[in-house]
Amino acid sequence: MRKSLQRIWSLSIKEFIHLRNDWWLPAFMILGGVLELVAIGWATSRPISNLPLMVLDQDRSPASREVITALENTGTFELDSYVGDMQSIEQALELGQINAAVIIPPDFGGEIASSSGQATLAVILNGAESIPATSALRAIEGVSREMGQEILLERLGSGDDALAEFEPSLRVWFNESLNEALYTTPAEAALMLEFTVLLFAALSFSRERELGTLEQLLVMPFSSLEIIIGKSIPVMVIGFVDFLLMLAMVHFVFDVPIRGSLALLLILAVGYLMVELGKGLVISVISKTQHQAFLVVMVIGMMDFMFTGYAVPVESMPEFMQSVANLIPAHHWLAIVRGIMLKGAGLDALWPHILLLAILGLVIGTFSLRFVRRALD
Repeated sequence: MRKSLQRIWSLSIKEFIHLRNDWWLPAFMILGGVLELVAIGWATSRPISNLPLMVLDQDRSPASREVITALENTGTFELDSYVGDMQSIEQALELGQINAAVIIPPDFGGEIASSSGQATLAVILNGAESIPATSALRAIEGVSREMGQEILLERLGSGDDALAEFEPSLRVWFNESLNEALYTTPAEAALMLEFTVLLFAALSFSRERELGTLEQLLVMPFSSLEIIIGKSIPVMVIGFVDFLLMLAMVHFVFDVPIRGSLALLLILAVGYLMVELGKGLVISVISKTQHQAFLVVMVIGMMDFMFTGYAVPVESMPEFMQSVANLIPAHHWLAIVRGIMLKGAGLDALWPHILLLAILGLVIGTFSLRFVRRALD
């Protein structure tokens, strides 16, 4: 037993030396993941602002100028220009020069001043960029709602009490400020852990085969199990350190809380590391070159991303795709990370995801161990 541990340790040291010689790969993976996390976190933590807005004002009344001023004051828009015809708006939209256009019809001010107090405001949004378009739509709806309330209050002449019964009481749980960074950055950290471990594990045996050293390794006095464990330890260490670094960035830089148990999160992270490690080792033994292993990892990573719930909630998918998502370890890992960090969830709430992740890990681990040992033997 002692000699076996010594052989495993010596093999792990050899792997660390390989990584030190090829320092650019771990540096690229770790720093690349952190930089991606920083870029996405900063991009999503700030509200969308200064969207180019084009205005066709056919009324030129105090009411129309009030609308334009209100839109500028939201901070979402930056007035690009006034135009005199629809052709200019269509051309600007086709060229991607603006995100939104407002067309104020003739007699807009007169319609507001009429007994009905209703007027039509035409808005055109650049739907090719859906996220800015959604922000623009919300800002325009907010301006319309506020101006409508002001007009109603003026006509009622009775102050705020006249609308008190219509004021909603709104509460938001887990993300009170609706900060998008609280949604995206934990997910980025979770998914980068998958990609890092999967890639490092996939390159372990394929690198040996490409360099012509795999045969030398196989004739040395190592059992197949010792080789697997020895090559797995550096991958686990690098993956765990990378996750700790990204977790620190998420918490201290982007102020994402860790409302649940940090110890539980780290323990489950180690378990998830072992699941992805098994997948990566299978990729490694079937790939003849590092380039081939990298391509396989990219394909699997993109497939996993589709079913994690990062971009589209799994609950919104068709039933068949929901069933597929339940077979993807990254889906359960993402739910665990968000549950612990944002909701403060514990074992009582997360046990379905933990149980499924454990079952998937057992199946993947058993298959990969047998497959890799058979390939090495």
